[in-house]
Amino acid sequence: MSPKAHLEIVGLIKDHNFHVAKSIAEGLKQTFPGAFVDPTISPLLECDWRMYLHNTKRELRGDVWQFSSNLMCFQNGQFIGNEKDLASWAKDQWEFTFTRPQAFYLALTEDYYSKHLKGTGHQFVFMDIEISGEPAGRLLFELFSDVCPRASENFKALCTGERGQSQSGLMLCYKGSMFHRVVPNGWLQGGDISLAGKGNGGESIYGPTFEDECFGVSHSKRGILGMANQGRHSNGSQFYITLQPAPWMDRKYVVVGQVVEGSDVLARLEKVPTYNERPKNDCRIADCGVFEP
Repeated sequence: MSPKAHLEIVGLIKDHNFHVAKSIAEGLKQTFPGAFVDPTISPLLECDWRMYLHNTKRELRGDVWQFSSNLMCFQNGQFIGNEKDLASWAKDQWEFTFTRPQAFYLALTEDYYSKHLKGTGHQFVFMDIEISGEPAGRLLFELFSDVCPRASENFKALCTGERGQSQSGLMLCYKGSMFHRVVPNGWLQGGDISLAGKGNGGESIYGPTFEDECFGVSHSKRGILGMANQGRHSNGSQFYITLQPAPWMDRKYVVVGQVVEGSDVLARLEKVPTYNERPKNDCRIADCGVFEP
């Protein structure tokens, strides 16, 4: 008796073709229940998908180096390809076809993504970035408001500007502030909301600084958002975004969230020319606020 087939679909959650492949895999299981085990479906956010794709290309090598789709399909551990390759495999091996209009998958993707974000129970905020005065795109952050509620509220309020001025007269808002430090393969740093904006100022919504809240989230990947500090219990408004895993930061800096969208923006910021880790071009937060899924 032949072993049952196991399909695995890994891909970018926001790409409708991922949902095409997901529907094919689930359709095969439903149509041939005796021949397939339940498929493994792994929807990934942008940074997670980019890292997965990079690592899988290094592992598989060969022609996979040229693979550029936003999903990967496997059958019993063997690489099939993208959703088109999966559809061809299903037709050739099982005489199975499953088609829906593109508009159906676009609507399905939007609904699935929205439910995924809402299902986290977390808050989301955005930053629209300009480089040298030109729009560079949007960073969307998920805030770990259940793990670090005070740090998350601080970051959220600094995105909205809802707290107005501090007691020292500083506008408590990220809008208009700069990324003042870029360390390629390290991190980006911004959030100095002082007038100078050189990286040695800023305040929190609770006062000049506030305490370290929790070290429960690791700096395990690219796109981790955390609060910069000058030692224990000295969090203000400055923040950083990791550009690679940075376990040395664990238990030194409080992780407040992660990048959900904007991996291309991170790449553009990382490539800005620098002098002593200071960007030669203005990297500005043109707008920011709360994002409602």
